[in-house]
Amino acid sequence: MSWSRHSGLLSCVLLLLCAGMFWSVPAAAADGPTVTTRYGQVRGAAGESADSYLGIPYAAPPVGERRWRPPAAPARWTGVRDATSPGNPCMQRVQETVWGNLAGPGTPSEDCLYLNVHTPAQRSLHKRPVMVWLHGGGFTVGSGTFYDGGTLAAEGDVIVVTLNYRLGAFGYLAHPGLTGESAEGVSGNYGLLDQQAALKWVRDNAAAFGGDPGNVTVFGESAGGGSVCQNLVSPRALGLFDRAIAQSGCGFPLPTRASQEQNGTAWADSLGCADTACLRALPADRLLTAAQSPTARWVPNVDGEVIPAQVTDALASGRFHRVPVLQGTTADEGHFTVATTYDLAGRQLTAAGYPAAVRALYGDRTDAVLARYPLSEYGTPAEALGAILTDSQFACAQSRTAALAGRYVRSYQYEFADRHSMDYLNLPLSFPIGAPHGSEIRYVFGGVTGTPEQNALSARMLDYWTAFARTGVPYSLDAPRWPTYPRVQTLAPEAITSPVTFPERHECDLWNPPAT
Repeated sequence: MSWSRHSGLLSCVLLLLCAGMFWSVPAAAADGPTVTTRYGQVRGAAGESADSYLGIPYAAPPVGERRWRPPAAPARWTGVRDATSPGNPCMQRVQETVWGNLAGPGTPSEDCLYLNVHTPAQRSLHKRPVMVWLHGGGFTVGSGTFYDGGTLAAEGDVIVVTLNYRLGAFGYLAHPGLTGESAEGVSGNYGLLDQQAALKWVRDNAAAFGGDPGNVTVFGESAGGGSVCQNLVSPRALGLFDRAIAQSGCGFPLPTRASQEQNGTAWADSLGCADTACLRALPADRLLTAAQSPTARWVPNVDGEVIPAQVTDALASGRFHRVPVLQGTTADEGHFTVATTYDLAGRQLTAAGYPAAVRALYGDRTDAVLARYPLSEYGTPAEALGAILTDSQFACAQSRTAALAGRYVRSYQYEFADRHSMDYLNLPLSFPIGAPHGSEIRYVFGGVTGTPEQNALSARMLDYWTAFARTGVPYSLDAPRWPTYPRVQTLAPEAITSPVTFPERHECDLWNPPAT
């Protein structure tokens, strides 16, 4: 039940619950707004408060011989390209539920390197900040089109870009044959290179949409938040963004290229392929099916070039892009993992089963963990286990990266704590879900229709995020000032406070290695 093992399932649920209601596909209009990019003209769709330009290619389709290669520039086109429908989501397992299709509109395809631009409908004499969203999904599911950036663009007076990047085996396969093809001797970080290609497209084309290419914020959640921090330490992202916002994702340890190559070789062997020519000749559907292997781990790797070091090591040594960083977590990150593992799977965690559940996760450390998280301090065993997962896998990791970044740049940390943020779903759970992983997303994007207090919280958070994008300082009128780390801004409907006891409340001395 570790984060790495269950992040795909967890992210699938969260994409549906927190983002599935966001995407929308406008009707085509012959008289829609037209913009000239470096590759050709696009015609979007005009909205009452925001215009949208969907399905714009930012890189060549990574198909055929381009499979498992760095992204290349897209082809130019003549005439006016229709930009009222999203591009294909990247290859992933489609899961239909009562909430919708995980991939969003379209059919998963290798031809998927598209982005969407949302602009305020009202024109401005000044260039607007640009916010580039990296979606979550455990590096295996999701798409940029799941998130409708129109409200964020209109209410925040910013340009919002969402994008697809290669996922699963298509985005993160490391293999000795692929490494041998690379001039830098690397493989496996194609999804991250896609993100950087999209950021280069933004740099080159933002002005055409009224955006400021010299004021770009990259932000994302979960795997997207991890990607933000990986870009923060990647030399190849130099000059591509000016602020960074990592939501529930910074600081997770990554495997080495060597270990991922070993996994990739074993996976290729299971397909009967000893070389890259064989792998590239296989149909995408067969690769996708094989990629669901429970032993496969499709994540970025520390290759010494694209990602030169672990994020925490790079931050500690100051080897990262010196831009302001805003990052944080939700108060009950781990509750969804517990919900999907137990209640939503048809069983409940009992008091008798609690020690065994902890032992399965922490082995020899079990006694120390149980001593810090006694059942007597929690309403249910599920809440106790959720607190352990929150602290060990999210809160303390993000607290550490906030501290490390704060040695060199303005560093801001938050904790989202609306513990009724998911009540509208009426989930059949035996314990309160609280403020779980991903529950803050719709507050940032302006997708909340809740109590007056929740609506006000969403407005404050949208202000904080867009002000940070505009100036590098999160602020909101008639809201408390957000101080830099070590103060932690609590984002909740009932109060906004900045406790300094965050590491103590989350038992971070147990989970974080000693400071160096």
